[in-house]
Amino acid sequence: MDFRTTVERAQRLKQLHAEYKPLVLPTVWDVWSARTAADAGFPALTIGSHPLADSRGAEDHEGQTFEEVLAAVRPIIAAVDVPVSVDLEAGYGQQPADLIAGLTEVGGVGLNIEDTVHSDGGRVRSTQEHAAYIAGLRAAADNAGIPVWVNGRTDLFLHAEDAAGVLDEAIERLRALEQVGADSLYPVGIQDNDDLLTKVIAAVAIPVNSTAHPVKHDLERFRRLGVGRITYGPLLQFAMTDTMKDMLVPWAP
Repeated sequence: MDFRTTVERAQRLKQLHAEYKPLVLPTVWDVWSARTAADAGFPALTIGSHPLADSRGAEDHEGQTFEEVLAAVRPIIAAVDVPVSVDLEAGYGQQPADLIAGLTEVGGVGLNIEDTVHSDGGRVRSTQEHAAYIAGLRAAADNAGIPVWVNGRTDLFLHAEDAAGVLDEAIERLRALEQVGADSLYPVGIQDNDDLLTKVIAAVAIPVNSTAHPVKHDLERFRRLGVGRITYGPLLQFAMTDTMKDMLVPWAP
């Protein structure tokens, strides 16, 4: 994709986050799902690492190389006329500048970066380390002249036995990501907890991303809570798997 188109799509993605509260980004995994979501009227999409890996017979949690992911997302991004963000897990061991260069070269204009480093035994980055990585992404995007949307994710709630017990630490981490240039924040694992979602949203000044199930969750609830951005993670693909099985079972021998 040419530079001008990539910049225009990045600018459009930023504008959409301001226009919609929340902005719903269906999580897709191939050309068919991307075209289907775009044809349904969504103005932007995100490609999820888990559904992408499943569609390719690979493992999630950095079971593909960065080069393999780029090769897989290139035709997806090219197949639609809307901005596309890509879940790049913990960065596949890449330096921030290389991650931004690879993403934008294939036309991606947003990214999701988590603090669980699966390629390094599943360790969780410290707040300082994760913030430094996010800061590197922001600087690289600025240097490239492309306003890439950076969604800073933390898995602290997801890993905790008691999510409420890590609230203060999670807020400290999210604020640190905000301070170094993240455009939105993604505290994974609290989508069903109104209290925790509300407290996180109140603690920061940029959009908070929540995971949602396209059937089991309610958009108006998220809007009422003040969620700024919604993605499905693997849940759209899971829901479609269940529906497909229901349709096929009566035809099975």
